[in-house]
Amino acid sequence: MKVIDFRKTVYELWKEDNNISHILAEIGFKDITKPGMLTTAGRFMTIPKGAKAKGLSLDEVKKELIKRGYEIKE
Repeated sequence: MKVIDFRKTVYELWKEDNNISHILAEIGFKDITKPGMLTTAGRFMTIPKGAKAKGLSLDEVKKELIKRGYEIKE
């Protein structure tokens, strides 16, 4: 099982696991795949902050990540 640390930025998570940007896009973070987003907003945005900004339920995001084989660390 892969661990995803919600305290890390999306950029840090992507450096550890390149698939995370595609998974997040499928969950509802569609802008993350736009050119430059990971290296700009992704450097300060965490998944909880991003979920709040996008109006996504953090519980639903967690459920989707768990379904895809991730363990959540908060």
